[in-house]
Amino acid sequence: MKQVLSILVQNQPGVLVRVVSMFSRRGFNIDSLTVGITQVPEYSRITVVVYGNEAIITQVVKQLSKLVEVLAVRILPPDASVTRGMALLKINAGDRRTDVLKLAEVFRASVIDLKEQTLTLEITGDEEKIDAFTEVLQPYGILEMIRTGLVGLARGTTTIYENESCAEIEQSVL
Repeated sequence: MKQVLSILVQNQPGVLVRVVSMFSRRGFNIDSLTVGITQVPEYSRITVVVYGNEAIITQVVKQLSKLVEVLAVRILPPDASVTRGMALLKINAGDRRTDVLKLAEVFRASVIDLKEQTLTLEITGDEEKIDAFTEVLQPYGILEMIRTGLVGLARGTTTIYENESCAEIEQSVL
């Protein structure tokens, strides 16, 4: 089963290596990894997509929680969170440019570069939306594509700062 983990860490050199090394040492595969700074510059948020049964996910969370630089780990259940990814696609549009632009409009993708023979499109959304967009563009010729990993937040008022080690951060955010 796929799980999305949100990890709050100290924003320091080497933290990402330590987190990723934990996965590697334990034989856990990372399907997607995204890292970014939070609204508090001293902290970063790592979003990891990992596949595994309940026992594996529990073990991953426990191992991550043992790392000194990790302040909090949250599982983002699909029904209680919002996740998004982004993709850039360079399409060989040629004389079918109008058709590609119509498809981009349907999927709410943005044109970010327009050349004589190519279009570069940006799309954001859940994995299924990006997969569907990629599939409909295949016949036109995808010259290049790059996807980000997922980022996610819990729905509602729940935050990652709601534990003892994050009480000081939560107060500074509020």
